[in-house]
Amino acid sequence: MTETALTVQQTARPTGFPAAAHFRFAESPVPEPAPGTALVENLWWSVDPYHREMMDADFELNAPLEGRTLGRIVATRDPVALPEGEVVLHRQGWRTHAVVRPEEVRRLPHHTGVPLSAHLSLLGGTGLTAYVGLTRIARLREGDDLFVSGAAGGVGTATGRFARLLGAGRLIGSAGSPEKVKYLTEQVGYDTAFDYHDGPVAALLAEAAPDGIDLFVDNVGGDHLGAAIGALRENGRVVRIGTISQYNDPAAPPVVFDHADVVEKGLRIEGFLVRNHRDVQEELYDFAVPHLLSGALALDETVVDGFDRIVEAFLLMLRGGNTGKILVRKV
Repeated sequence: MTETALTVQQTARPTGFPAAAHFRFAESPVPEPAPGTALVENLWWSVDPYHREMMDADFELNAPLEGRTLGRIVATRDPVALPEGEVVLHRQGWRTHAVVRPEEVRRLPHHTGVPLSAHLSLLGGTGLTAYVGLTRIARLREGDDLFVSGAAGGVGTATGRFARLLGAGRLIGSAGSPEKVKYLTEQVGYDTAFDYHDGPVAALLAEAAPDGIDLFVDNVGGDHLGAAIGALRENGRVVRIGTISQYNDPAAPPVVFDHADVVEKGLRIEGFLVRNHRDVQEELYDFAVPHLLSGALALDETVVDGFDRIVEAFLLMLRGGNTGKILVRKV
């Protein structure tokens, strides 16, 4: 174990895209666990789009940031609830070490053959978001034709893979580069995909799904949402997960669509927060783990090595430099 601990702190509120100058690394002694707590040395960190939203007001300046993290307990003052050597999931991310209480961690199930990183991607909050969106919010039916915006990101790739296993019909995705479009169709299982830079999204979607869609899983918002509402069939559903198109542009124009479509086609538009669906976690394990072990499911991950590159990884993700879930790994 190292002699010093590092934390990442936000130093200023960004306007538009954040930059490395909005963060700093702070060094301190490795903390000592108090009675009833344990010291965790972190191994894997998740950087997520929602962190950008929190930078505007929710993250306290000049204080350690938070985020989902996997770490190993290296010293404990509660060996029953927090046994030394156990790997746990907690939210005190963006730091190399954390002192945690039993109620702040989740001990991971031991699934032999499942990579540890999966608990931050397909089996973690990313996969849970995709699974809840499909099964609880959209109530996916066998044969439903599905359009996913931001399909090459963590939630988008998980949504595509889960939807295929759940019996979806045609899968259509949007992404930000020809390479990502190719990845979606050749690796993830999308039937077709398009680069949203190639023209108006409504026209690209009409070409990809000339007969319309039953379901839209939206990670982007903006013109993707407007286009999808126009393409939805009767009793279509929209699952709102994120609005990436607006995270760095608060002055972005409002979504434009024919509001009469919502009534005349009987559409349902619903958003959710995954933290309100933690009761589905065990169901996700039961569904996904056998498919991971059989090879029917694969992990879509972009891994950045070294905690010192966590800010770099975050900025890379905001600019679409990742395919699948982006993670930072201790070296």
